[in-house]
Amino acid sequence: MFIQPWDAALDDAEWQTWIADGHDFGQLSVNGLPGQAPMVVPTHFTSDNSRLLIHLARPNPVWEAIEYDPNVTFTVIGDYAFVPGPWRAKPDTPPTDGVPTSYYAAVRFTCRAHIVDAPEAKAELLRRQLAHFQPNGDHALVAVDQPPYGRMLSGIRGLRLDVTEVRAKFKYDDNKPAEHRTTVADRLTARGQALDVPTAGQQRRRLDRTGDWKP
Repeated sequence: MFIQPWDAALDDAEWQTWIADGHDFGQLSVNGLPGQAPMVVPTHFTSDNSRLLIHLARPNPVWEAIEYDPNVTFTVIGDYAFVPGPWRAKPDTPPTDGVPTSYYAAVRFTCRAHIVDAPEAKAELLRRQLAHFQPNGDHALVAVDQPPYGRMLSGIRGLRLDVTEVRAKFKYDDNKPAEHRTTVADRLTARGQALDVPTAGQQRRRLDRTGDWKP
């Protein structure tokens, strides 16, 4: 993932806070077997210190590729929007000469994958995931010898992804003047399509922290 200096995370806390703020769905990318294309699997995940925890169905074809090469990446993307060219045109140029771009936040984890197959270990992984996704505890007990989860554990495999590197990108025109970024954020909010509003929120948040970008 190419990251311009002005698009880089301001600190580790920035991307960690962004992930914790409900960005818990991403894509697992696995090197393919010899002669095959890489595989990409969309899935929810939870984090556990320097590890990511996920589970997938046992019939998923990704397992053979992971066993062959456990070096994987996991990518989370959000708060994205298309910014049309006229919004980015310089004041002294025709609006049609403006160059469009995409705004987005992305965090890419480079990981070493470890398959979790022992029943109790899988149950503990599910307990951790449910604690995140259903913190009110409105679910049955996850136990290897009790329904409904006990009989279902054989149908899944868990993955513990030990994170070896994190690269985070917040692409919101931070190299542009503050007035320009404020105007674009206002236009995104007014347009109000898809993720326009949270995208504008990210742009304003970065603006509040950085002001005019300086190399």
